[in-house]
Amino acid sequence: MGGKHHSAKPLKGFGGASVLEIVENHDGESYRAVYTVRFEKVVYVLHAFQKKSKTGIATPPQEIEKVKARLKRAAEEHALWQSENP
Repeated sequence: MGGKHHSAKPLKGFGGASVLEIVENHDGESYRAVYTVRFEKVVYVLHAFQKKSKTGIATPPQEIEKVKARLKRAAEEHALWQSENP
């Protein structure tokens, strides 16, 4: 429908608002989902995980690396999809 989840925020380090993170808390635990709207006509969910660190609110570096790798893969998959569906 073109809307954005009310708690979606740009994930730092990805240059703008094309990679978004949603943070939700449940029973004292924190969960995060990261997705991108960078590509035309699709939304790619890049990562979803439970944040286990009890200190700080920053997304752990190893999770950021997963997002970066999956974003690169999404770009490759999207380019292939576009070439097959002009």
